[in-house]
Amino acid sequence: MILYRLFQEQVGRYSDFERWLPTISARMLARQLRELVADGLLEKKIYAQVPPKTEYRLTPFGQSLWPVISAMEQWGRGYNLAHAKATSADVPAK
Repeated sequence: MILYRLFQEQVGRYSDFERWLPTISARMLARQLRELVADGLLEKKIYAQVPPKTEYRLTPFGQSLWPVISAMEQWGRGYNLAHAKATSADVPAK
């Protein structure tokens, strides 16, 4: 979800990710951001100001994942639609 949100928003701060992903714990969010930076998918920019400001954005390598993430999004939408139809067909009429 972190990568998907950055494809939509281009840049994100830690507080943005907390808002976009309300169910993720602070520890897991920090770990995921750190791993994505270490893997070369995200760039972390720290501004020298008080209070410190840190922004995350996709690297070119991270941007190369768009076709994969887009395909997963399309598959998910189709699955949800098919699942919703199947579930509603299983519910008996009143």
